[in-house]
Amino acid sequence: MVVVRGNHGITLQLGLRISGAVLLAVSAGIHLDLYLTGYRKIPTIGWLFLLQVIVGFVLTIAALVTRSRLAAAASAALALSTLAAYLLAVWIGLFGFKEIRTRAGLAAGLIEVAAFATLALAAVTAESMRRVAAPVVAAPVAASGSAFAGVFTRAPAGAPAGSAVAASAGASADTGALAGAGPGRRARARAQSAMSVVVGGVSAVSVAALALLGVAVVSAGGSPLAAADVGATLKTVKIDGVDVLTNADGLTLYWFVPDTATSSKCFGSCAIYWPPVSGSPSAGPGVTGKLGTIKRPGGGLQATYDGHPLYTYIGDRGPGQANGNDLDLNGGFWYDIRVTR
Repeated sequence: MVVVRGNHGITLQLGLRISGAVLLAVSAGIHLDLYLTGYRKIPTIGWLFLLQVIVGFVLTIAALVTRSRLAAAASAALALSTLAAYLLAVWIGLFGFKEIRTRAGLAAGLIEVAAFATLALAAVTAESMRRVAAPVVAAPVAASGSAFAGVFTRAPAGAPAGSAVAASAGASADTGALAGAGPGRRARARAQSAMSVVVGGVSAVSVAALALLGVAVVSAGGSPLAAADVGATLKTVKIDGVDVLTNADGLTLYWFVPDTATSSKCFGSCAIYWPPVSGSPSAGPGVTGKLGTIKRPGGGLQATYDGHPLYTYIGDRGPGQANGNDLDLNGGFWYDIRVTR
C-alpha cells in the first residue's frame, strides 16, 4: 500500500511534477531537432512532429507552474500517445511513412516511458492528497444530543456541583471525536487503496511500453526502404517540369554540398536520413552524366553522378517527390540531381 502524508507527500508530488515536466521537455526537444533535421518535409508526419513539440512545451510549463492534476494527466497522456505513434510508425507505418531505427528515436522512446510514469504518478498523488486532506466534519446533532442528555445525569454522591454536566460534556466530546475519526480513517484507507491500484496500473503500463519498445527496436530494420539495390539502373523523372535523376524505384537522388568527388561526408545518423545509393549503377534512358563509385567510410561502394555521391531521402515515400531538395541539414545543403539533355 502507498501512503502519502503531510510534508513528505507534498515534497514527493512536487518532485514528480518537476521530474516529469523536465522529461517531457527533453522529449519535445528531441522531436524539435528531428523536425528541423529532416522530418519537417515528410507529408503529414512533419506537422505532427511540430504539433507534438508545441503541445509538449505548453504542457511542460503547465505542469511546472500549476498543481493541477489535469495538467499532469494530460502531459502523461501526451507522452504515452507519442510513444504509441512511434511504435506504429516502426511496425506498420503511419500516414504512409515507415520509421527506421535511430538512436534519437530510441532515446525519445525511453524518455517518453519515463515521462508517462512520472507524470501519471504526479496526477495520482495530487488526487490522493486532495482526498486525504479533505476535512471530516462530525455530526453535530449526535454531539448536541449527548450534551443535553448529560444535564439529566445524576452525579455520584459527594461529587462537586456540576461534575455530572462536566463528565457528560467530556464524554460527548470523546464520542464526537471518535465519530469524526472513524470516517476520516476510512476515507484515508479508501484513498490509499485506490492510489495503490492506480500506481500498480501505471507500473504495468510502463513495463508493457518498455517491452513493446524493445520489440520495436529489435524488429525494426536498420536500412530504410529508400536505399537503392546494388547495380540498379538509374533513370530520370520529371518533377515540376525538371528532369531529375532517380533510382530504379523512381525515388529522387540527391547530392550533398560538403562531399567531394572521392569521399562522402555523410555517415552515422546522417546516412540514416540520407541513405547512400550503394553499388555500381548503370545508366538508363535519359541519364547523360558520368557514373562512378567511391568507397564509403565504413566500407562498400557508393554510386556517383558527375562526381557527386548519390543519396535518397527518408522523407520521399514515392516517385515524383523531392522533399529533400534545398534543405540545410546534417551539416550542409542538399540538392536533387538535375539531368541536362
